[in-house]
Parts: sequence; C-alpha cells; structure tokens
Amino acid sequence: MSFRDLHAPGNPFILANAWDAGSAKMLASLGAQAIGTSSAAHAFTLGLPDGGHISRDQALSHAQDLMAAVTVPVSGDFENGFGHAPEDVAETVRLSAEIGLAGISIEDAALPEDRAYPFDEAVERIKAAVAAARALPADFVLVARADGVMNGHYDIEEALRRVKAFDAAGADCLYVPMPGSMGDLARVIAATSKPVNVLAAGAFASELLSRYADMGVGRISLGSALARVTHKAILDAADAMFNDGTFTLLTKAAPGAKIDALLN
Repeated sequence: MSFRDLHAPGNPFILANAWDAGSAKMLASLGAQAIGTSSAAHAFTLGLPDGGHISRDQALSHAQDLMAAVTVPVSGDFENGFGHAPEDVAETVRLSAEIGLAGISIEDAALPEDRAYPFDEAVERIKAAVAAARALPADFVLVARADGVMNGHYDIEEALRRVKAFDAAGADCLYVPMPGSMGDLARVIAATSKPVNVLAAGAFASELLSRYADMGVGRISLGSALARVTHKAILDAADAMFNDGTFTLLTKAAPGAKIDALLN
C-alpha cells in the first residue's frame, strides 16, 4: 500500500515518529506502517530544545538516516519549511523528494519567532509547497498544519479558516495539533473531505484509535510524545539514582536480547 493510500478517513494508520535509526527500526519491526521524523525529538538528540533550532540540511540528513534503517515510507516533520518565503518552502519540498521522502508536513508557525504567519502569507506558502509537490515525478503527500491553537497564536475559528484555505490550496492532509477539545477536532474533520491528522499527545493520547476512526480521522501521529516517554524514564531513574541512591528502576529495562532481535 502506498503512503498516500494509508491516509484513509475512518481507517487511520499510526505514523510512528522516531528520533534515530534504532527507534525507527524498532518501530517498523513492531508493526509501524510508516515512520515520521519529529523535529522536537530530533532536536533532543542533538542537545537542543524544540522550535526552529535545526537547519534544513540537518533535517534532511536525519531523515536519510531513518530511511536507510527501514523499508516502510518515511515522512518529514519539517517545521515551517526552513524559511519564511514561499520559495524556501518549495525548495524544501523538492529536496525532500530528491532524498526519497514520501511526504512532509509544513506548519504556519514563523519559527524561530513566537508567532504565526499572517493568514495570506500562510496560504501562499502552502500554495508554493503544493505547486512544487505537483511538479515532482513521484507521488508526494503534503500535510498543511495550522499550529496556532497549540501555540497560543489564534483560536479554533482561525484554525478552521486556515484549514479550509490550505485544503483549497491543494494540501493532501490537514492537521491542527491539539485543537483544544474533541469537539473542536470534530469541527476540523468536518471542515474538509481530505484526511485529517491527529496528534496523540496530552488529552488526545487518552482516546482509543477506534474512536478516532469513528470520527473520520485519517492519520494519527505521535510527535515527540514517544521520545518524551523515554525521557520520562531517564528523569525517573536519574532522580532515584542521584537523590535516593537506588537503582531499582533499572530493573524495568527491556531485555537486550529482545531489542537486538528487533534490530536484526
């Protein structure tokens, strides 16, 4: 099944966001149908915080590492496309396709600044990305993100206005991370006939995949949530070791032989 065909409203697949070759390989071995990069999780591996601190070259190189580790499609979480101008976003699309990515997502946050692109500018950037994607020799799934609700830049009404405009501009999949409530998510889904991505984080990680299917969701991504699960293990184990002098949490480690088997 192609990466595009996985995006079926009402039958969502899980885009498993990995942060290195090993995590990508493990997730694919455990059943992931596609792997996504995570800008935040990738930044963590470099000792950097989330939010526009990684260059396009770094992101592309990282994506190549993940693609080399797995045989399933890989999609890039490429923040704002690594430039403010529509031409920058178009170039990111072209370079992503050149290395073999199945698609990328582009958000409307004007990183590294703490603001959203104005509506018209945000739409022009997606139009440029779509034009570049349609000119490619191979299929390419372009996801348009309206991140302003999650980032506190605008409300759900503005997110819906942007989703509809991104849809009209030709985006293949629409994405409003952390829209505020399940009711707001339902409004996002109703605003388009195209697949909608849900971020399984925060309160949205408490819902079942079957409920998202019933709502008509097309894709569920993990963002940096799975990476942060591993960081929670580090936090808890370090607190026990350095403050309490106990190593008992290390007894919960996965057997090395099991990990080795998944990486072979």
